[in-house]
Amino acid sequence: MSFISSLLRSASRNKVRDERHRHSIQLWRDRPKPDRRQRIADSRFVVVDVETTGLDIRLDRLISIGACRVERGAIALADTLEVVLRQPAPSADENILVHRIGGSEQLNGVEPADALIAFLEFAGHDPLVGFNADFDHVMIDRALDDVLGVRTDSTWFDVSPLARALLPARHPGEQSLDAWCGIAGIGNYRRHSALADALATAQLLMVVIDAAPSQRIETIAGLEALERGQRWLEKVGGR
Repeated sequence: MSFISSLLRSASRNKVRDERHRHSIQLWRDRPKPDRRQRIADSRFVVVDVETTGLDIRLDRLISIGACRVERGAIALADTLEVVLRQPAPSADENILVHRIGGSEQLNGVEPADALIAFLEFAGHDPLVGFNADFDHVMIDRALDDVLGVRTDSTWFDVSPLARALLPARHPGEQSLDAWCGIAGIGNYRRHSALADALATAQLLMVVIDAAPSQRIETIAGLEALERGQRWLEKVGGR
């Protein structure tokens, strides 16, 4: 095969792939968005965790995404997402020791566009939840923007301030997921696995949701207002 023929075939494959991605993105955009006035008890949340090459939100890359659903107060264990994005080069050895996604697994991961499409299809527009979720939010949105030219348009919730607002008597004194899970008696089968951490966060979310009616928090909008209020109180109190 000539060099020109090879280029043309490659361009044709890329065009098909790009058209498929555009179609998937349009289907995602067309999906219905949840009503913020919906009762928490009737809502579905997508709990997310990520593993990355480091903690620099400007320079480090997204390695893996783990996600699960909490619907009507229960985790849908049969319906989860765990995907490793193909990396141009493995992350540093000390980074691999944390998340245990080896160099070979990183190099042979899923094409980033396909992995991110899978995430969008899994998440839809449901509220997204994480522990210290700002990091997950930024890393996912940066990858989506870089690869597909889109960003999440869901409401993001951070379980950490919600737990501090709704479970003040059980505050462990630390801000880590491990500390909160210890207080709540939540196990984690593989810490620093994106899916395992998402499942642990989902269990903490259920504890938080159970406590919400005690403060008359019954809707998605109410939960959003509670988190904003808690963040503001902590910001003012920290001055």
